[in-house]
Amino acid sequence: MKKNVIIEKRKTFRHGDLRNALVTAGLEMARSGGPKAVILREATRQAGVSPNAAYRYFAGQAELLDAVRSACLSRVAASIEDEMKKCRPGRDPQVYARKSLRAVGIGYLGFAMREPGMFRTAFSVPPPVDSPNPANTASMGLNAFQLLSLALDRMLESGLLTKKSRSDAEYLAWSTVHGLALLVLEGPLYRMPHEAILALGERLVTMVERGLN
Repeated sequence: MKKNVIIEKRKTFRHGDLRNALVTAGLEMARSGGPKAVILREATRQAGVSPNAAYRYFAGQAELLDAVRSACLSRVAASIEDEMKKCRPGRDPQVYARKSLRAVGIGYLGFAMREPGMFRTAFSVPPPVDSPNPANTASMGLNAFQLLSLALDRMLESGLLTKKSRSDAEYLAWSTVHGLALLVLEGPLYRMPHEAILALGERLVTMVERGLN
């Protein structure tokens, strides 16, 4: 009597494609469960390959999480870029600068609300904010922190900020908006409607601008 033997079919990938497939699987896990949900073995299962195949690209769990985190940071930057692209230089450079700073804040908050799992993953480990890793950037080649710096530079160039108030302004602006994002995701503002949160975000950016001066 012949026994039925079930042979599990494994996928084959071209060079580099498996790494992308594992990161994509990790992104979906991050989306649904945040950084703690990003599991290397589960990523290989979703990609349809053996666990050993992943070690060609990732030495372990931490390396996959780092790659997924970079992909999440890139998406944060892309969300900010989408808002900044709506700003057009006009006759008044101060109006343009204010719109740029607002775009950074709204893009940041908007991403946190749309993709809370990815947002948490993006800031789950503390690398240097000025890390030159291109994987953290979007189409403009700047990460989220650098896009904030760009907006603040426009504030300086337009005369809205002095050189003294411009110094380290990124940390003040970032911590303020990030604090609101955390209150929305994990705090007492969890049930607040998105429209109300974005309205708060706009007021917060105005408060940041005034506070920097």
